[in-house]
Amino acid sequence: MTDDEFRRILADTRRIAVVGVSLKPERPSHRVTQWLVDMGYEVFPVNPGHAGRTVCGRPVAAGLGDLPRDIQMVDIFRSPEHVPAVVAEALDLFPALETVWMQIGAGHPEAAAMARGRGVAAVMDRCPVIEHARLFGAASAPR
Repeated sequence: MTDDEFRRILADTRRIAVVGVSLKPERPSHRVTQWLVDMGYEVFPVNPGHAGRTVCGRPVAAGLGDLPRDIQMVDIFRSPEHVPAVVAEALDLFPALETVWMQIGAGHPEAAAMARGRGVAAVMDRCPVIEHARLFGAASAPR
């Protein structure tokens, strides 16, 4: 993926589901979720173990099926063996889906190919916070 493609994704995306979010502030999924909220993205945290609770001021959904259908990006914090099922479900549920973002350590080439086969961009083993800071400057990185 080129830097221009990363810039377009980060600039044009507004509605993001974060799958595998943690309530613990020290966890990467929590920090990334907070950063996305702080940057003005509309964030929908997903974790069945925390459904009904709140993280970063947002209600946690039990699953992708509980979210609005106009999600543009799914950011995945799950171990690789769980990623294909998340991607398949997202592709089925979200007609406006533009990007599947597999966080560092969550990359799955077959899941990426599945997304790309449906015209959806797939990012593997990258973090939107790191990419945003790299492309738009350190001032935009989380506090």
